[in-house]
Amino acid sequence: MKTLKTIIIFVLVLLLTFPAFAGTFKADARTKRVPAGTTFKLEFTQPVSTFSGGEGDSFSAVIKNEISTGDFVILPQGSVVRGSISKVNTAKRFSRGAKLYLDFDHVVTPNGRQIPLDMAVCQFDKIYYDGALYKNLGYGEAIKLNYDKAVEITKNSTNYGLKAGESAPGIQYLTTPICAIGGFLGGVGYWVGDSIADMFRKGQDVYINKGDIITVKLLNPIDIPVY
Repeated sequence: MKTLKTIIIFVLVLLLTFPAFAGTFKADARTKRVPAGTTFKLEFTQPVSTFSGGEGDSFSAVIKNEISTGDFVILPQGSVVRGSISKVNTAKRFSRGAKLYLDFDHVVTPNGRQIPLDMAVCQFDKIYYDGALYKNLGYGEAIKLNYDKAVEITKNSTNYGLKAGESAPGIQYLTTPICAIGGFLGGVGYWVGDSIADMFRKGQDVYINKGDIITVKLLNPIDIPVY
C-alpha cells in the first residue's frame, strides 16, 4: 500500500512539473539562423603573429558589425569570438615568408551560450589558397618585386632627364638618354644586388596587432538561441 501511494505521489509531481519543463525546453529551442556567407568584422583584442605565436595559442576578438535579421539583433556589436592558432609555418631563407593559420572556435551569445562556428578570413593583405595568411611567398616573388622596382628606377630617371631639359630647348636630347642609361644601369644593379641578398634574407612574418580589424566569412550556418 505504501508503495502504491509513493507511485501515485511521484506521478502527480511529474504531471505538475512537466508543463514547466516543457515550457523551458520550448523557450530554449527558439533560435535565429545566421546563414553561411555572412561576413563579420572582427577587432582583435590581443596581438597574434607568426613571430611570437605558436600552434594552440588562443586569441579573442569582438564583432564590430551587429548581425541581425529584420529588426531583430541576433549578435550585437561587441559579441566575443574566440579561437586559436591552428598552425604556423615560420619564415625561412630565400625570402620564404611565414604563414599563419587561424581557427575560429565559437562565439559567445548575449545570454552566455558558446556556439561553435566555422569561419575563414576573407580580407587580409594576402591569403593563400588553403586559407593561410601571409606577407610574401618566396624567392620567385622577391625577384619579380625587384624587377618591378628596377623598371621604376629606370622610368623615374628617364622622366627626370625629360624634365631637366624643359629649362633649355633642345637640351632634353642630351639629358634624357644620359638619365635613361644611368637609370637602366642603376635598376639592373639594384635588381641583381637585391636578388642576391634575397637568397639569404628571411621572409616576412605575419602580424595582427591589437585593434586590427579583419573581415571573416561564415562557412556554415549557425543557430543562435533567443528568448
